Amino acid sequence: MHDDRRIVEDRLRRVLDERVRPAVHRDQVPLTVERWDAPGEPVPVTEALAAPYAPCAGAGERWGPAWGTTWFKVTGTVPAGWAGRTVEAVLDLGFDRGMPGFQCEGLVHRPDGTVVKGLNPDNSWVRLADRAAGGEEVVLFVEAAANPILNDPRPTRQGDVRTASDEPLYRLAAMDLAVFEPQVFELVADLEVLGGLMKQLPVEEARRWELLRTIETALDVLDLDDIAGSAGAARTRLAPALAAPAHASAHRLSAVGHAHIDSAWLWPLRETVRKVARTTANVVALMDEHPEFVFAMSQAQQLAWLKEHHPRLYARVKEKIAAGAFVPVGGMWVESDTNMVGGEAMARQFLYGKRFFLEEFGIETDGVWLPDSFGYTAAMPQLVKLSGSRWFLTQKISWSQTNAFPHHTFWWEGIDGTRIFTHFPPIDTYNADLGGAQLAHAARNYREKGRGSRSLAPFGHGDGGGGPTRQMLARARRLADLEGSPRVRIEEPSAFFDVARAEYPDAPVWVGELYLELHRGTYTSQAKTKQGNRYAESLLREAELWAATAALRVPGYGYPYADLERLWKTVLLHQFHDILPGSSIAWVHREARETYARVHAELAEITAAAQRALAGDVPADGTGTVVFNAAPHARDGIPAGGAGPRPPRTAAPVTVAERPGGGFVLDNGVLRVGIDHRGLLVSVRDPDGREAVAPGRAANLLQLHPDLPNHWDAWDVDAFYRHHTTDLTGVEELELAEADEEAATVRVTRVFGAGSAVRQRLTLRAGAARVEVDTEIDWRESEKILKAAFPLDVKADHSAAETQFGHVFRPTHTNTSWEAAKFEICAHRWLHVGEPGWGAALLNDSTYGHDVTREVRADGGQTTTVRLSLLRAPRYPDPETDQGTHRLRYALLPGATRADAVREGHALNLPERAVPGSATVPPLVSVTPGTAIVVEAVKLAEDRSGDVVVRLYESDGGRAVGRLVPGFALASATATDLLERPLTDAPGYPVGEDGGVAVSLRPFEILTLRLVPVSAS
Repeated sequence: MHDDRRIVEDRLRRVLDERVRPAVHRDQVPLTVERWDAPGEPVPVTEALAAPYAPCAGAGERWGPAWGTTWFKVTGTVPAGWAGRTVEAVLDLGFDRGMPGFQCEGLVHRPDGTVVKGLNPDNSWVRLADRAAGGEEVVLFVEAAANPILNDPRPTRQGDVRTASDEPLYRLAAMDLAVFEPQVFELVADLEVLGGLMKQLPVEEARRWELLRTIETALDVLDLDDIAGSAGAARTRLAPALAAPAHASAHRLSAVGHAHIDSAWLWPLRETVRKVARTTANVVALMDEHPEFVFAMSQAQQLAWLKEHHPRLYARVKEKIAAGAFVPVGGMWVESDTNMVGGEAMARQFLYGKRFFLEEFGIETDGVWLPDSFGYTAAMPQLVKLSGSRWFLTQKISWSQTNAFPHHTFWWEGIDGTRIFTHFPPIDTYNADLGGAQLAHAARNYREKGRGSRSLAPFGHGDGGGGPTRQMLARARRLADLEGSPRVRIEEPSAFFDVARAEYPDAPVWVGELYLELHRGTYTSQAKTKQGNRYAESLLREAELWAATAALRVPGYGYPYADLERLWKTVLLHQFHDILPGSSIAWVHREARETYARVHAELAEITAAAQRALAGDVPADGTGTVVFNAAPHARDGIPAGGAGPRPPRTAAPVTVAERPGGGFVLDNGVLRVGIDHRGLLVSVRDPDGREAVAPGRAANLLQLHPDLPNHWDAWDVDAFYRHHTTDLTGVEELELAEADEEAATVRVTRVFGAGSAVRQRLTLRAGAARVEVDTEIDWRESEKILKAAFPLDVKADHSAAETQFGHVFRPTHTNTSWEAAKFEICAHRWLHVGEPGWGAALLNDSTYGHDVTREVRADGGQTTTVRLSLLRAPRYPDPETDQGTHRLRYALLPGATRADAVREGHALNLPERAVPGSATVPPLVSVTPGTAIVVEAVKLAEDRSGDVVVRLYESDGGRAVGRLVPGFALASATATDLLERPLTDAPGYPVGEDGGVAVSLRPFEILTLRLVPVSAS
């Protein structure tokens, strides 16, 4: 037989595209269209309904400057001749159907303001009548959003309403009434499923040829001049092929309806509020017609927006949730970044996310749905378990550039040893359409063959695409049991995880972080967003600590529950995985900077009010000062979490001497620091006289690299950036700025590149074991990355980088492709390198990106160079990323253990605060000093019972035993989960004679204790 596959396949493609799909709607009648262009930002529907509408030409009319909103009023009458027919309105705002998101969108309302459904490229229809009577009047209002198309990764000014063009972006394509032809719609699904399956089957397989001939005969009986009239005959020819059951060993695919909606990205937060409404409107409308449909939605924040802005639509969602069709998943406030979010903030993502689902819907979410974040912290498994969840889902690891991840279903083990059952869908997308190519890829790609037999596929258009469609559900029905295809079953995620775990309980184990070998630039882009987050996390710690202390110590002081919850949720929202990583448009980051400023001010005032209440009366001479230490370690005589008058200093004074050849030598009896004529650190000797700086090298060396990644500007740093390095050694100014017994500061000024300037203050303080670098940069570069290098004389086989509730080790060598791919890594407050007996740490107040390299010198010694990534200058999606002035602080801590790094990292990020007063404030809780037990948070319980909640962790990767002693009479102590509920399998914590409790922690264990004061018992 001749091979005519190409001819039949091409015939199918053309007939589907040009005849069958267009025939789903027939007999179109134009609707009358009027318009009203809303001035400025979006308006409530009540205002839009009452607005003065002007005539509109309909199809072909231009509308929508970037970020504008146009309301269309469409009216018409169903022709009498359509009686008994299914009638729909076809409302095409000018969609690009090859791009089901990232463009204009619409939300349809009835004249009473109720929401009907969203309008998107694959959802441009509105059902008006299943069986029309004829003569019905049609009145609909469409809120059309002219979102600019920004997913072309080139610099654009359209990413902020302040710089966007005023020119209309779109033309109306159709505003019609039409007859919907169900048989034609079903024929489209038949042909799509069989045609898609056919092309994926091996040429040698008989089933492929059977489908080819079946499709050919169906096309033969299809009358191209009367598609609707002949669709039934064509479907009859296709029916036997659709009835053939799948093989017994066919891959089983759990299809979960989903619409991945980035809480901000190429649109501002306010537009996400509207995207959520459009998508959920589509979803509940689809559920009304398709009872088998199950839809999973993550991100409590998005449902909270729906409740606030669309209460009637939210009520419909709640009904579907109660029926089990609409399934909340994820358990987090937003799908946050997990690399840079602080430990306590990660805990609060689960606390506030899961509480929302419990309080609003009575649902305990049992899994973490996080498909799109840019890598996953090794602290996550423990946090997932402590949140009460049992499974984890991710997808983004499929984007890794270098190494293919070896598993799809596995146990993920975190830094403390906790394991979570995890699935990584082999379909390699969280926006599946259930087409033949995707299903075949899932089955072929699945790595657990022979041990497991099933995978999960999230299906639906995300980010403004409108979610799942009726076309996708039609495909799923046909694919439930079809020869040659995986078996497809629509079900909720937990159903998949229950069966997958039962089938594959001994799945392989992956230990440590899920590092994404891509998007490494997100550790650095948009420095002020990252700095705003870090400062907010620190301020929230302080505000809760001092407010809780005041609530228990000061009569009449009221703990600001509502304010703290509101501020926490604001910070959590901005940890979304395109805001904190710096990969959103200019508008998003401009608003983030403004929001952080407000958050910082509010938290500073909450802290100040609590400290004023605690500090007591100011002495008559007005000289009394109370110093508050919010850090988890004592310093300068002030206990951790306590306050009091500063004790007299006993440290040796700082001395300054001129260095031969230029520069200065600073000495405080702990460190001796040499700064040469270039303003570089050429010598830093610790208390034992050990030199930290590698021979012949200089530390705090600023280095500039070209930074033009191959694909995603704000997201990526590609390894070839290292091929060209410019050392910034030129000096405009070098002077001793300040010098007294307490501190000495050398000021260095440099000018470089496109007119950028950096002013650094290198400071050594009395008694300090660290050299501080306070850096102010006027950044004017484009497509550059700025690093600060510290070449250290230490043989370090690995680095230790702080992560949530502990640290993660990474090799400094590149023996394998896995290690070589980690050429840019994330650290929180510190990164430590060491050899037995000696180490050094770099501390920072808001920098996350680092790299660590090693080289063997001619003398046989090893130089380990640690670099901080200070600033980048990508041009997409924000062409002005990081332009302007920045202030960054970091420090070198030589001769340091990891425990020293933990202590000093907290100290750098939690400065002491001096308040007028005379009181001594004992800590509300204290732990045995000298242990690796760190107090992460002290707060009052969320249920407003007055109980004190304390979160501890073991910080050094060993075992820690100690006592926690509260500064109040303790009735009882109970271990809880992150939602502050008792853990049923936790040991007891009896109160001892000293009023405290004994605690014993395994390496990196997190322990949350709920302390009940005697007065509240």
